[in-house]
Amino acid sequence: MHITVLALIISILGLLTSFAFVGIIPSIIAFILNILCVRKEKSINTVRPLAISVVGILLPLIMYFNSFGLSLPYEKNSGVSFLTQILYDNYTRLGFNAAWLIKKDGEAETSLAGKDSEEDLYYVSEGVAFDDEGVHLSEGADADSSSDGDGQKYNINGNPLPESAYKKGSIDDGVETPDIEIDESSIFEAIDSNQESGKMEIGKSDDDMPSYGGLPIGTLIVGQYFREDDHNCNPILVLQNKTGKTCRFECVFTARDEDGEELLTTQKTVEAVKNDALFVFEGRFDKSKLDGKLPAMYEFLVSKRDPYENDMFDEVAVFSQVLDYSVVLTAQNLSDKKVKVDAYVLFFDKEELVDCIWMIPRNSDEVTIDARSAAAIKADAYYRFDRIETYYTAYEAVDGNL
Repeated sequence: MHITVLALIISILGLLTSFAFVGIIPSIIAFILNILCVRKEKSINTVRPLAISVVGILLPLIMYFNSFGLSLPYEKNSGVSFLTQILYDNYTRLGFNAAWLIKKDGEAETSLAGKDSEEDLYYVSEGVAFDDEGVHLSEGADADSSSDGDGQKYNINGNPLPESAYKKGSIDDGVETPDIEIDESSIFEAIDSNQESGKMEIGKSDDDMPSYGGLPIGTLIVGQYFREDDHNCNPILVLQNKTGKTCRFECVFTARDEDGEELLTTQKTVEAVKNDALFVFEGRFDKSKLDGKLPAMYEFLVSKRDPYENDMFDEVAVFSQVLDYSVVLTAQNLSDKKVKVDAYVLFFDKEELVDCIWMIPRNSDEVTIDARSAAAIKADAYYRFDRIETYYTAYEAVDGNL
């Protein structure tokens, strides 16, 4: 076989297999052969295979840099080879479901895409943290990051959290809101608060609802609540990212009966959470699907992965203010990019959580805030409350990925 034809065949095979990264090897071989062919015969028949082989070399290099940057390969998911990690990172960012690539003991992961392996989880049950062998991480530790009478909060190991830890990312009421016209059509989640009860009614809460679940190492529970209204019952987690990097978090809540059988599931995602920031997961179980009853217990499973979008937490200023029985939330986008702000306002009557409303301020389209602008949103509380806590995340809004 003529060397030019052989070089062309190897170049094409190298380019095709480059989409699985390993094509860089035949592409390098084809590149060398094509250089020899060009030196002997400078024609289009030799330049075309040369160009194909160059692309076959560049594509795996781009995939590598997209996954690990300029650093050497490092372990992102326990037990996953660097080659698998490269393929997983690149294809998930292109929008493909590559969860089957992340395997454990020869079996594909069955939970959320990008979920950390179980070696990277710790477990919480009935207010006590366990490791993966069921051993107490701290005798008497409070998994809910409990607080004492002075409001001091503690992590799962029973150690006090610094005030900066549980205040960062949380805004209390009383901050003066900038003078911005409120958009009454702004999006906020009020499905769980649409009953006709009076605003002075005492909200229903059951923070003693039995629960258990798993959290990625480096993720702390700062607050854990369970509230209900006439239509839904809602488990709520306030978490803190202590992983040392910005992460995308995903959570599955499962309602179970007295025998532990699954009744309902609900899934939530928080796109980009910077290190040390606080964020909220709110599950929602429809009472009509539970025959109007509460579940006997609920389970939560949280996983983390690299975010799809860029974190913009430091480029956004958020203010919240109580006005009579309502809350006004204002977000100022200080950047030159369009951003999306996800905010949760938690309403408390003394120490009882009585309501939780998801609020998304916007001023241009469905869910975003234009560059160098601000947006305000107003929501009504349907239960008596004496204080609020506001938690938010912000990330760059890319058209088509809102």
